[in-house]
Amino acid sequence: MRSMLSLLSGVALLLLGSGLLNTLIPLRASRMGHSETLIGGFTSAYFAGFFVGTYLAPRLIRRIGHIRAFAFYTAAAACVVLLHALSADPLLWLLARLALGVALVGLYTVIESWLGAQAEPQQRGRAFATYMVVNLGALALAQQLLRFEGGADFVLFVVVALLVCAASLPVLLTTQALPQLQPAPRLHLRRLFAAAPTAGTGALLSGLAMGAFWGLLPAFFIQRGMGAAQIGTLMSVAILGGAALQFPLGRLSDRHDRRFALALVAAAACVIAALVPMSMSWPAVTTALMFLYGGMAFSIYPIVVAHLLDHLPPEDMLSASSSVLLLNGVGSAIGPLAAGLLMAAIAPAALFGWFALLLGSLALYAGYRYQAFRRVQTHGPAFVPMLRTTPASLEMLAAEATEQAEAESEHPKQDGTAAQERPAP
Repeated sequence: MRSMLSLLSGVALLLLGSGLLNTLIPLRASRMGHSETLIGGFTSAYFAGFFVGTYLAPRLIRRIGHIRAFAFYTAAAACVVLLHALSADPLLWLLARLALGVALVGLYTVIESWLGAQAEPQQRGRAFATYMVVNLGALALAQQLLRFEGGADFVLFVVVALLVCAASLPVLLTTQALPQLQPAPRLHLRRLFAAAPTAGTGALLSGLAMGAFWGLLPAFFIQRGMGAAQIGTLMSVAILGGAALQFPLGRLSDRHDRRFALALVAAAACVIAALVPMSMSWPAVTTALMFLYGGMAFSIYPIVVAHLLDHLPPEDMLSASSSVLLLNGVGSAIGPLAAGLLMAAIAPAALFGWFALLLGSLALYAGYRYQAFRRVQTHGPAFVPMLRTTPASLEMLAAEATEQAEAESEHPKQDGTAAQERPAP
């Protein structure tokens, strides 16, 4: 693991910058008087760029190599970040957010493919878990940088650009061998839904909710009269909730049918989302609810991935993980714009109505599938806490899952080795 320290340092600095910017954009846009629809559009543009960059980054990396690709994307990201400070023109911001999504997914792809190549086969699960801890920790800490706004509007944009540039230093100094970037095949969506319909539905609905979470939650809080420091604290609390509760909720899903666990988690998140707007007069209650909401909401996607991996052969695990990532990315791009339209048409509190609607629908669907269709429950790899990331990172998870599944196939459990979904009697 020591050999990955330089890359993990780069990850931490990069996530500090991008995590700060993702909250800073809706805050500044709201202060400039932009509508919730436009603010949601900024986030949708970012996730659209992230989606496009997933296809473009591997080609560029193969053509010019990891080192030069990382330097290219770092320079591009820093330039785009500083554009936000030079102009408040909405069209420029939309284009900048699109470009930034492309640049950041390129940076994540370089780092994640490098990490996956450096991890020994027996350490892939540990490497993936460590990477996710660094991700969540940096995202939570980034929100506290909002406290250092200073008197000028451009200060935090400069801080973000500095952090993104600084992220390149430990990566470019590493002496580790460069990896070969492998293509990430995708499982046909029809086959994915045939194998685990709850996983496909959960990935899409989770993306619709979490995209709006990142893009519009700061705007909701500023509409309620909160300052940057308060907003940063609540965002940090939600992210820390996601870090703290993923493991116990994952263990719950390991012990039971994951559809049952998914229904419980989504139902709890739905109820909490409905309570948050009513709790705003009691800051301590709001903070506690945001911790719980983050814990539930951040756990949905990894439970979905684990459920899918339970019911696929080892050779399909990487392609299936990439397909789930695709569905989640599409939801993340649509969610902020749709939620922004609702907030503009009804009220800012409609954001939590959006969360409740999506998560309640997921709870009902997962509960229905659990009740109506039975599976011979033979879990594959254990739950791993995670965030939605790039296919390069999922190679670590899929490789670990494949090794576990192959080991279990050599020593099958008494209750069988196949998991078939069939109508309940």
